[in-house]
Amino acid sequence: QVQLVESGGDSVQAGGSLRLSCVASGYTSLPYCMAWFRQAPGKERERVATSRSSGSSSYADSVNGRFTISRDNIKKTRYLQMNRVNPDDTALYYCAAQSGAPCPPPNFPVWGQGTQVTVSS
Repeated sequence: QVQLVESGGDSVQAGGSLRLSCVASGYTSLPYCMAWFRQAPGKERERVATSRSSGSSSYADSVNGRFTISRDNIKKTRYLQMNRVNPDDTALYYCAAQSGAPCPPPNFPVWGQGTQVTVSS
């Protein structure tokens, strides 16, 4: 059974940094397509970063230049490095995965349970 488990969420002051982790278990290797989403209360879910096993990645305009997605193939983990955070980054962050193309798919089939990030001003 494949599973994604996020960690690393915390409370942080504006201007600070956090690194979120997403461990992919039950896979023989990191899924081809993995993405980070976030959802704040009363707001729609937003895809903030997408990463492919080919090495390419893409970011939402709201985080571009501040967030970076990376991976550790041996640990089957993808990370989201969040720098210069601000209160608008406060949300529940999820990772999602799909084993093949397209990337991103219309609907990711596998999701984690989420990790909370709270940024205070």
